[in-house]
Amino acid sequence: MRGLSRREMIRLLGGGVVWWITGSLLSRPKAVFAQDHLCVVRPEQTEGPYFIDERLNRSDIRSDPTNDQVKPGTPLNLAVVISRLNAGGCQRIEGAQVDLWHCDALGRYSDVEDPHFNTHGQKFLRGYQLTDARGEAKFLTIYPGWYPGRTVHIHIKVRTTPQAARGYEFTSQMYFPDTLTDEVHAQPPYAAKGRRRSRNEDDRIFRRGGDRLMLNPTPTAGGYGTTFSIALQIP
Repeated sequence: MRGLSRREMIRLLGGGVVWWITGSLLSRPKAVFAQDHLCVVRPEQTEGPYFIDERLNRSDIRSDPTNDQVKPGTPLNLAVVISRLNAGGCQRIEGAQVDLWHCDALGRYSDVEDPHFNTHGQKFLRGYQLTDARGEAKFLTIYPGWYPGRTVHIHIKVRTTPQAARGYEFTSQMYFPDTLTDEVHAQPPYAAKGRRRSRNEDDRIFRRGGDRLMLNPTPTAGGYGTTFSIALQIP
Protein backbone atom coordinates (compact mmCIF):
# COMPACT_ATOMS: atom_id res chain seq x y z
CA MET A 1 0.00 0.00 0.00
CA ARG A 2 1.44 3.40 -0.96
CA GLY A 3 1.99 6.06 1.70
CA LEU A 4 -0.06 9.25 1.81
CA SER A 5 1.42 12.31 0.17
CA ARG A 6 2.01 15.45 2.22
CA ARG A 7 -0.99 17.15 0.59
CA GLU A 8 -3.22 14.16 1.32
CA MET A 9 -2.14 14.08 4.95
CA ILE A 10 -2.90 17.78 5.41
CA ARG A 11 -6.32 17.35 3.77
CA LEU A 12 -7.04 14.33 5.99
CA LEU A 13 -6.12 16.17 9.16
CA GLY A 14 -8.31 19.15 8.30
CA GLY A 15 -7.84 22.90 8.51
CA GLY A 16 -8.31 23.15 12.26
CA VAL A 17 -5.49 20.78 13.15
CA VAL A 18 -1.87 21.87 13.39
CA TRP A 19 0.55 19.77 11.31
CA TRP A 20 4.31 20.09 11.06
CA ILE A 21 5.64 20.48 7.51
CA THR A 22 9.12 19.04 7.13
CA GLY A 23 11.42 17.86 4.42
CA SER A 24 10.92 14.37 5.84
CA LEU A 25 9.03 13.00 8.83
CA LEU A 26 12.27 12.75 10.79
CA SER A 27 13.70 16.17 10.00
CA ARG A 28 13.59 19.25 12.22
CA PRO A 29 10.19 21.04 12.12
CA LYS A 30 10.26 24.24 10.09
CA ALA A 31 6.65 25.34 9.67
CA VAL A 32 3.08 24.49 10.60
CA PHE A 33 -0.38 24.88 9.20
CA ALA A 34 -2.59 26.72 11.68
CA GLN A 35 -6.21 26.87 10.64
CA ASP A 36 -6.29 28.38 7.13
CA HIS A 37 -2.94 30.20 7.25
CA LEU A 38 0.56 28.97 6.69
CA CYS A 39 2.55 29.70 9.84
CA VAL A 40 6.23 29.83 8.93
CA VAL A 41 9.37 30.42 10.95
CA ARG A 42 11.47 32.86 8.92
CA PRO A 43 15.20 33.60 9.14
CA GLU A 44 16.31 36.98 10.46
CA GLN A 45 18.51 39.16 8.26
CA THR A 46 20.48 42.36 8.71
CA GLU A 47 18.64 45.59 9.47
CA GLY A 48 20.82 47.48 7.02
CA PRO A 49 22.02 51.07 7.29
CA TYR A 50 18.76 52.85 6.47
CA PHE A 51 16.39 52.04 9.34
CA ILE A 52 15.02 55.22 10.92
CA ASP A 53 12.51 54.86 13.74
CA GLU A 54 10.22 57.57 12.37
CA ARG A 55 7.17 56.46 14.42
CA LEU A 56 4.89 56.97 11.41
CA ASN A 57 1.68 55.11 12.24
CA ARG A 58 0.10 54.73 8.81
CA SER A 59 -1.07 52.04 6.42
CA ASP A 60 -0.37 53.90 3.16
CA ILE A 61 3.37 54.55 3.21
CA ARG A 62 3.72 55.83 -0.36
CA SER A 63 3.62 59.53 0.47
CA ASP A 64 6.02 61.93 2.14
CA PRO A 65 4.05 63.44 5.07
CA THR A 66 6.12 66.62 4.86
CA ASN A 67 4.62 67.57 1.49
CA ASP A 68 1.99 64.85 0.74
CA GLN A 69 3.73 63.91 -2.51
CA VAL A 70 3.08 60.26 -3.43
CA LYS A 71 5.99 58.23 -4.74
CA PRO A 72 5.24 56.90 -8.24
CA GLY A 73 5.36 53.18 -8.83
CA THR A 74 3.32 50.02 -9.21
CA PRO A 75 0.96 49.71 -6.19
CA LEU A 76 1.63 46.84 -3.81
CA ASN A 77 -0.86 45.79 -1.13
CA LEU A 78 1.05 43.85 1.53
CA ALA A 79 -0.55 42.10 4.51
CA VAL A 80 1.81 40.81 7.20
CA VAL A 81 0.47 38.12 9.57
CA ILE A 82 2.32 37.73 12.89
CA SER A 83 1.96 34.63 15.07
CA ARG A 84 3.73 33.02 17.99
CA LEU A 85 4.92 29.45 17.62
CA ASN A 86 4.64 27.32 20.74
CA ALA A 87 4.03 23.74 21.78
CA GLY A 88 0.29 24.10 21.27
CA GLY A 89 0.57 25.34 17.71
CA CYS A 90 0.49 28.85 16.33
CA GLN A 91 -1.28 31.80 17.98
CA ARG A 92 -1.87 35.17 16.37
CA ILE A 93 -0.28 38.17 18.09
CA GLU A 94 -2.36 41.31 18.54
CA GLY A 95 -0.72 44.69 19.11
CA ALA A 96 2.68 43.91 17.60
CA GLN A 97 4.33 46.81 15.78
CA VAL A 98 5.32 46.02 12.19
CA ASP A 99 7.65 48.53 10.50
CA LEU A 100 8.32 48.54 6.76
CA TRP A 101 10.87 50.59 4.82
CA HIS A 102 12.33 50.32 1.33
CA CYS A 103 13.69 52.33 -1.58
CA ASP A 104 11.65 54.12 -4.22
CA ALA A 105 11.43 53.26 -7.92
CA LEU A 106 14.84 54.86 -8.53
CA GLY A 107 16.62 53.19 -5.62
CA ARG A 108 16.50 55.99 -3.04
CA TYR A 109 15.62 55.70 0.66
CA SER A 110 14.08 58.57 2.57
CA ASP A 111 15.65 60.58 5.42
CA VAL A 112 19.24 59.43 4.82
CA GLU A 113 22.45 60.77 3.30
CA ASP A 114 24.09 58.51 0.76
CA PRO A 115 26.95 59.03 -1.73
CA HIS A 116 24.31 59.04 -4.49
CA PHE A 117 21.50 61.06 -2.85
CA ASN A 118 20.51 63.15 0.15
CA THR A 119 16.90 62.82 1.33
CA HIS A 120 17.19 64.17 4.88
CA GLY A 121 13.82 65.32 6.20
CA GLN A 122 11.80 63.25 3.72
CA LYS A 123 9.81 60.29 5.03
CA PHE A 124 8.43 58.42 2.02
CA LEU A 125 8.08 54.63 1.99
CA ARG A 126 8.32 54.27 5.74
CA GLY A 127 5.71 53.48 8.35
CA TYR A 128 4.31 51.03 10.85
CA GLN A 129 1.04 49.35 11.74
CA LEU A 130 -0.09 47.48 14.85
CA THR A 131 -1.42 43.99 14.24
CA ASP A 132 -5.16 43.52 14.77
CA ALA A 133 -6.95 40.66 16.57
CA ARG A 134 -6.16 38.41 13.59
CA GLY A 135 -2.46 39.22 13.82
CA GLU A 136 -2.57 41.24 10.59
CA ALA A 137 -0.90 44.51 9.66
CA LYS A 138 -1.85 45.86 6.24
CA PHE A 139 0.15 48.26 4.07
CA LEU A 140 -0.20 50.01 0.75
CA THR A 141 3.15 50.77 -0.84
CA ILE A 142 4.85 50.48 -4.23
CA TYR A 143 6.96 47.77 -5.79
CA PRO A 144 10.56 48.67 -4.84
CA GLY A 145 13.23 49.74 -7.30
CA TRP A 146 16.87 48.69 -7.23
CA TYR A 147 20.27 50.10 -6.37
CA PRO A 148 23.80 48.76 -6.93
CA GLY A 149 24.88 45.79 -4.86
CA ARG A 150 21.44 44.55 -3.82
CA THR A 151 18.54 42.64 -5.26
CA VAL A 152 15.01 44.05 -4.88
CA HIS A 153 13.75 43.83 -1.30
CA ILE A 154 11.62 45.31 1.50
CA HIS A 155 12.86 45.63 5.08
CA ILE A 156 10.65 44.53 7.97
CA LYS A 157 10.95 44.88 11.75
CA VAL A 158 8.48 43.37 14.25
CA ARG A 159 8.32 44.44 17.91
CA THR A 160 5.86 42.42 19.97
CA THR A 161 5.85 44.87 22.90
CA PRO A 162 6.56 48.23 21.24
CA GLN A 163 5.93 50.32 24.37
CA ALA A 164 8.22 48.29 26.64
CA ALA A 165 11.84 49.23 27.31
CA ARG A 166 12.81 45.69 26.37
CA GLY A 167 10.88 43.19 24.29
CA TYR A 168 11.12 40.66 21.53
CA GLU A 169 12.27 42.04 18.18
CA PHE A 170 12.48 40.36 14.78
CA THR A 171 14.22 42.00 11.82
CA SER A 172 14.48 40.65 8.30
CA GLN A 173 13.91 41.36 4.60
CA MET A 174 11.38 40.22 1.99
CA TYR A 175 12.15 39.43 -1.64
CA PHE A 176 10.45 39.13 -5.03
CA PRO A 177 10.62 36.61 -7.87
CA ASP A 178 13.15 37.81 -10.45
CA THR A 179 10.77 37.18 -13.36
CA LEU A 180 8.12 39.42 -11.83
CA THR A 181 10.64 42.16 -11.04
CA ASP A 182 11.80 42.07 -14.67
CA GLU A 183 8.21 42.69 -15.80
CA VAL A 184 7.57 45.52 -13.35
CA HIS A 185 10.93 47.22 -13.90
CA ALA A 186 10.42 47.28 -17.66
CA GLN A 187 7.67 49.86 -17.07
CA PRO A 188 7.90 53.51 -15.95
CA PRO A 189 9.07 54.94 -13.65
CA TYR A 190 11.45 52.01 -13.02
CA ALA A 191 12.73 51.78 -16.59
CA ALA A 192 14.31 55.25 -16.29
CA LYS A 193 17.02 53.80 -14.03
CA GLY A 194 18.03 51.17 -16.55
CA ARG A 195 18.47 47.44 -16.20
CA ARG A 196 19.27 46.26 -12.69
CA ARG A 197 22.65 44.67 -12.03
CA SER A 198 21.88 42.27 -9.18
CA ARG A 199 19.41 39.41 -9.17
CA ASN A 200 18.45 37.26 -6.20
CA GLU A 201 21.20 34.69 -6.66
CA ASP A 202 23.80 37.49 -6.92
CA ASP A 203 22.88 39.03 -3.56
CA ARG A 204 25.05 37.90 -0.63
CA ILE A 205 22.31 38.74 1.87
CA PHE A 206 19.63 36.90 -0.11
CA ARG A 207 21.86 33.82 -0.19
CA ARG A 208 21.55 33.62 3.62
CA GLY A 209 17.95 32.39 3.71
CA GLY A 210 16.29 34.61 1.13
CA ASP A 211 14.54 31.65 -0.47
CA ARG A 212 12.47 31.43 2.74
CA LEU A 213 11.65 35.14 2.64
CA MET A 214 10.00 35.28 -0.77
CA LEU A 215 6.81 37.20 -1.46
CA ASN A 216 4.35 35.80 -3.98
CA PRO A 217 2.49 38.82 -5.38
CA THR A 218 -0.59 38.25 -7.53
CA PRO A 219 -2.15 40.81 -9.88
CA THR A 220 -4.84 43.16 -8.56
CA ALA A 221 -6.57 46.14 -10.15
CA GLY A 222 -3.64 48.30 -11.19
CA GLY A 223 -0.99 46.54 -9.13
CA TYR A 224 -0.22 43.52 -6.97
CA GLY A 225 -1.22 42.05 -3.62
CA THR A 226 0.44 39.54 -1.32
CA THR A 227 0.41 38.16 2.24
CA PHE A 228 3.50 37.32 4.26
CA SER A 229 3.18 35.18 7.39
CA ILE A 230 5.80 35.14 10.15
CA ALA A 231 5.82 32.77 13.13
CA LEU A 232 7.98 34.08 15.96
CA GLN A 233 9.82 31.71 18.29
CA ILE A 234 9.63 33.94 21.36
CA PRO A 235 11.65 32.66 24.35
